[in-house]
Amino acid sequence: MQVHRRDLDGHVAIVTGANHGIGAATARTLADAGAGVVVTGLRMSPTVDDAVPAAYAANRARPAANVAAEIRAGGGRAVAVEADLRDPEAPALLFDRAEADLGPVDILVNNASGWSQDSFGASRRDPHGRGTGTVTADSIDGNYLVDARAAALLIAEFAARHRARAGSWGRIVGVTSGGPEGFPTEVSYGAAKAAQENYTMSAAAELGDEGITANVVYPPVTDTGWVTDDVREFVRTSAGHFHVAAPADVAAVVCWLCSAEAWLVSGSIIRLR
Repeated sequence: MQVHRRDLDGHVAIVTGANHGIGAATARTLADAGAGVVVTGLRMSPTVDDAVPAAYAANRARPAANVAAEIRAGGGRAVAVEADLRDPEAPALLFDRAEADLGPVDILVNNASGWSQDSFGASRRDPHGRGTGTVTADSIDGNYLVDARAAALLIAEFAARHRARAGSWGRIVGVTSGGPEGFPTEVSYGAAKAAQENYTMSAAAELGDEGITANVVYPPVTDTGWVTDDVREFVRTSAGHFHVAAPADVAAVVCWLCSAEAWLVSGSIIRLR
């Protein structure tokens, strides 16, 4: 499973949450394959508390412009757009910017996350000792507006513009976490990701006859800055987890799903181990 340089020549991608981690690695990998990339993310204040490891807080504060500059320095095409996906106007603005600077968008990677931990339980600690709050309207909205509503609005904008130009080829890939059994201590995050999965499966069913595939990637534990020694030990001793992946490992799968070779793969949730 490999996408070679130039395989995506002439294509244009929007990658959300691409200022760090899996999103940044995906933007770089797509650009290496020849796609023009809109690198979008929202810098988060680098506050550090017991719920957010220092490395992860620092990564979330990185500007998307750094990733776009790296891509251009390597000969690729990229523009950076800082966008708050909680704003319902953001999807149209991202597509407008892509079309103005790179061309029509035919690849959408919904990677951005409004991640924050919340819980119905009495404990204010997760199994790794990180602090978690209780479920509130704010904690629900903080996760849902980015992980679910923004993803759905981006898919809707993608489909509308694809149809308006009579497009015949498109790729949508979401990035998920959690699962049907719930996500204890990260309950709103897991619920929002589950909603995104459902939106993406609907897109696969409804847009397939327009040449668009839609899939979801479920990464393994991936070191984007939040993996501590305690988390690594949890993975080592777990019956259900096998690897701590690097962001580039996950990006390779996302990029393959965006390639011509993956044209038969749609409506799938691909769980990586």
